[in-house]
Amino acid sequence: MTLLTAVFAAIAATILWYFKDGKNQLKLGTLSLMYWGASLMWMVDAVFEYIQLKSEYFTPAPQDMLNDFFLGMSVVALGLILWLILLLFKDPKGVVKQALRRSHN
Repeated sequence: MTLLTAVFAAIAATILWYFKDGKNQLKLGTLSLMYWGASLMWMVDAVFEYIQLKSEYFTPAPQDMLNDFFLGMSVVALGLILWLILLLFKDPKGVVKQALRRSHN
């Protein structure tokens, strides 16, 4: 479930990057790469877990699936938080800079 969650997030971020971020202003490429990296990590984890469990890998308990889903969503949320911090730090559209200027005046 963690792998599927990360892959779906990676696909969504990649589609958004491809169609909406032509000038790389929103740094969606970075978000996409973070999710693809997480997907690769979960893929390696799935391969090693399959080697260990064999056919039992394909019949997880519902509670394990739910826990894996929550872990996957936590990774997606962490990726979004890191991306937002990067976006606020880089401030490609100057929004933060303008807000700070207004608050000092």
